[in-house]
Order: sequence, then C-alpha cells, then structure tokens
Amino acid sequence: MTYREAARAAIRKALREDPRVFLMGEDVGGYGGAFAVSLGLLEEFGPERIRDAPLSESAFVGAGIGAALGGMRPIVEIMTVNFSMLAMDQILNNAATLRHMSGGQFNVPLVVRVATGGGRQMAAQHSHSLEGWYAHIPGIKVLTPATAADAYGMLLAALHEPDPVFIFEHATLYPLEGEVDEAAQLIDIVHASVTRKGKDVTLITYGGTLGKTMQAADRLAQEGIEAEVIDLRSLRPLDTPTILASVAKTHRAIVVDEGWRTGSFSAEISAQIVENAFDDLDAPVARVCSAEVPMPYAKHLETAALPKVEEIVSAAREMISRHD
Repeated sequence: MTYREAARAAIRKALREDPRVFLMGEDVGGYGGAFAVSLGLLEEFGPERIRDAPLSESAFVGAGIGAALGGMRPIVEIMTVNFSMLAMDQILNNAATLRHMSGGQFNVPLVVRVATGGGRQMAAQHSHSLEGWYAHIPGIKVLTPATAADAYGMLLAALHEPDPVFIFEHATLYPLEGEVDEAAQLIDIVHASVTRKGKDVTLITYGGTLGKTMQAADRLAQEGIEAEVIDLRSLRPLDTPTILASVAKTHRAIVVDEGWRTGSFSAEISAQIVENAFDDLDAPVARVCSAEVPMPYAKHLETAALPKVEEIVSAAREMISRHD
C-alpha cells in the first residue's frame, strides 16, 4: 500500500478498536484531508469521530490537549508544519509541560500528525522542514516515518504513549509504496534503523531524504564506496548509540537533513558524534542541508534549494579521497 493508505489504515484500525480515539483537523472530514489521508473515514465513522476543525491551529490543538486530559485519545492533523507555528503556545507551554508541572498527576496522550517538507512547489509558507525545532522540546516524542510500514506502525504505537507524540510525515512520501503488515504487533518507535550496511562512510538521515540517501549509497557502491545508511526514525528520543556504533565502524559520517544548516538538527547529530566518538573519526563530520532561503516556488529553484543525491555523493567522495 502507499504511505498515505498506510496512515489511513492505522487511523481506521485505531478508530475501530478504541472508542476514545477520534481524528480532528482542518478538512479531515468531507474533503478527506489535505493529502487525502482521511478519505472515506467520515462516511465510515461519522462526524463525532472525524471532526472538521475551524481554521485555527491554536484552537484545535488546544482542544486536542483538553480531550487528552479528559481521557480521550485524539489524533490531531495539522495541514503543514509551517502552520504548526500558530499552535506553538499550546504545544510548548501546555502539551509538553503539563505532566511535569503537575508532578505526574496529568498525562497528555495526544498524537499530532504534521505534513512537512518541500519538493511540491508549495512555496515558502507550506514547504519547510521544521521538525528539528520540535526535537528541541522536552516532554514530547518526535517521529519521522520514512516508509509505509513506519507510517502505519508508528501511528498505532504513538496512540499507546502516555505523553504527546508528534509525527512528521514528509508530504512527498504520501504516494510512496511499500509492504505493510497490518497484523504486526506494536513496533519500536525509539530506535533508528540501519537500512543499508557499509564500511566506508555512515550516511545519517530521516523522513523525506531517506530515498535520496539510499540513491546516493547506490551511486557510491558503483564507485567501490560502501556506505552505511541510518534512518533515524525518531528525533526525540535520538538513538545516539546506533549512530555511534556505525561511526566506530566506518570512521566517517555525513548527515543529510532537509532543514536549514544553521541551528539545524544535523548540527545536534554532528555534536553528538564529536562529543562521543571523536577518536573514531578519520574526517570531520559533513552535512548536506537545504539552502538558507525561504523555499522557492519555481521548480528549478526549489530543486536547487533542497538536498540532492549528487551533493551527498560528492560529500562522501571528497571525504574519502581527502582522508583515505
């Protein structure tokens, strides 16, 4: 099934199995969701379980927090990550803090799904990759499914968490096809996945750039360079041990992150490697990130701004040739 169908299947399964679960967001009902993830669910479950919200992210994220405090298991959909900024007060000052500020008396079992990323010619107000900002916040989990299987399994697992979980779905992945085991048990949502084994360089990425990174690894293999690819899957908590184990083997690391380079999540990964595996490195950690501009609308400019397969290949090739 596609990534989109996998997310829908997970929502449908949760709605059928748990009466506390409901979906809320802009256009999730009759329209079927901005990316067609909830298509058909209103007809199947009705307006009490599939709730169209007004165009106010602060209001419906706040309503989700209240419902979670009241014992429900809300899934809140935010149309794009840029719009999530309008709910940041609710996210940072309420969802992430209430368990701590209540001394553990209150939990907020809220799941928020957010479409993120560029590559669709949606310009600067709909196309940025800001999930690294959320990974900065204690009190929430930040998941970045890159496959249909993870889009399905991570959502179901998130609904069993006692605290807020934010799932960032890269919008270019919705048509991506993959195998999904709908009968599988709840999956692990805190560990990274080594999606390709290698010995020469570690390529670390997540979400929408996993495909480009795998393509780069294929290209490098044709040149005799064996790249190990890590799909982080979760940004908070970050599976640092898996990263460090790979770097100890390859002695080189490149982080591929669609976020901007300055203050990016790639900088956090780089810092973790330098702080914990400096003696294992044969070369400085490299980063491949988006250009530091608001995302352009024009296709050729957007393509130029985003990380590219050629840039990943070039970074690996240069790293190995300089420090071999």
